[in-house]
Amino acid sequence: MPSSSVFVVSRSTIYPEHHQSVNNSLRLSVSDLPMLSCQYIQKGVLFTQPPTELTSTDLISHLKISLSKTLSHFPPLAGRLITNSDGHVYILCNDAGVDFVHAKAPHLTIATLIPPNYSDVPLYFRKFFQFDSTLSYAGHYKPLMAIQVTELNDGVFIGCTMNHAVVDGTSFWNFFNTFAEFSKGEKKITRQPYFGRNTVFDSPAVLQFPEGGPSATFSGDEPIREKIFHFSREAILKLKLRANNKMAVNGQNGKTNGKITPVNNEPALQNGAAVKSTASEISSFQSLSAQLWRSVTRARKLDGSKTTTFRMAVNCRHRLEQKMEPLYFGNAIQSIPTVASVNELLSNDLNWSANLLHQNVVAHDDATVRRGVKDWESNPRLFPLGNFDGAMITMGSSPRFPMYDNDFGWGRPVAVRSGMANKFDGKISAFPGREGNGTVDLEVVLAPETMAGLEEDMEFMQYVS
Repeated sequence: MPSSSVFVVSRSTIYPEHHQSVNNSLRLSVSDLPMLSCQYIQKGVLFTQPPTELTSTDLISHLKISLSKTLSHFPPLAGRLITNSDGHVYILCNDAGVDFVHAKAPHLTIATLIPPNYSDVPLYFRKFFQFDSTLSYAGHYKPLMAIQVTELNDGVFIGCTMNHAVVDGTSFWNFFNTFAEFSKGEKKITRQPYFGRNTVFDSPAVLQFPEGGPSATFSGDEPIREKIFHFSREAILKLKLRANNKMAVNGQNGKTNGKITPVNNEPALQNGAAVKSTASEISSFQSLSAQLWRSVTRARKLDGSKTTTFRMAVNCRHRLEQKMEPLYFGNAIQSIPTVASVNELLSNDLNWSANLLHQNVVAHDDATVRRGVKDWESNPRLFPLGNFDGAMITMGSSPRFPMYDNDFGWGRPVAVRSGMANKFDGKISAFPGREGNGTVDLEVVLAPETMAGLEEDMEFMQYVS
């Protein structure tokens, strides 16, 4: 990738348009603090070119104004992290501002960035974000967020980099959606974030850091390949049917009635309408995750006695008996590890591994969330992001996030892509497919030899379109 592929036109600091009355400081929670050793989140959306009457200067000015309006409703993002004398880490809402970068890549086209199916993700996307390799602890002296707008030959990429100790995916995309709404002309915020800290995750526990802050928990130096695998609604229905082949689903053995049911027992979709899934039913996403777990493990050619782990992040907002606010601002996630030996995973069928994932997710209820909080308080620690034994898979993001709802005023995104942050062999991110209706894109990051094996795994590839 030529170094001149993307050049910066200007850098500036954007401040909230109005100061809003939110607590001057917000203490980081039990769910926030472990993320201080994770890199900033980097996610963005690719668009076709704005209307020709909107000049480059007008576009950048318009987006800066929209960002300023949005920050007025998300004041923590314009702040900085501070640690008090007791060791507690807070977000200081001091309106210090966020970074805004205008860049250009006039030789890059949408066709170059979104190559034909089965091609690796072009490395150019890594140049569309700020704060590469920056740990979230750096929010003590760096902005908590940066927006980079990169003008292409025939399109625009809007990349957002955000401190992972300040937001999870739910909060990240609520901000991004609001930014897009203000850009499109919305006068009032439609999804006001909730900044209260009266939750089970608020804790007086202190996480100790070495002098200068934590280090990353993975090296980031190993060679990797990255691909987007697309799964149609029909393919996922077939996977779900396979995964449920030994269970009674809605009273009909082996039948799913054409429903796409997401993880976490939230409403399913049937003919476009919400339908409640049964507690015993393995969801579509669990089915897809189990197939990925099997196929990646097979491609790794591991010893049969080795233990393999599939780690899945889950949103806890709705899992507590007194549910948290759906738009609670911050991290409200926990990680569910599911383990099995390589022999167990590959000698049994898809139903076996999918049911293993399903049972762990279903069991993650109010009591489990609270036990996780107590366990962390007894031993405060950073989140162990990485693949430490060569047999781990970490699933992040969610096909339920409204990524394609980001219309800045000239149409829906062409694609959603991420930067280099928090990527290692075995890191998977789930996105909704652009066409919606139960489709899913998996962003898969693997060691080159493992990716080559996955590409040859027909049990997996038969579902890819």
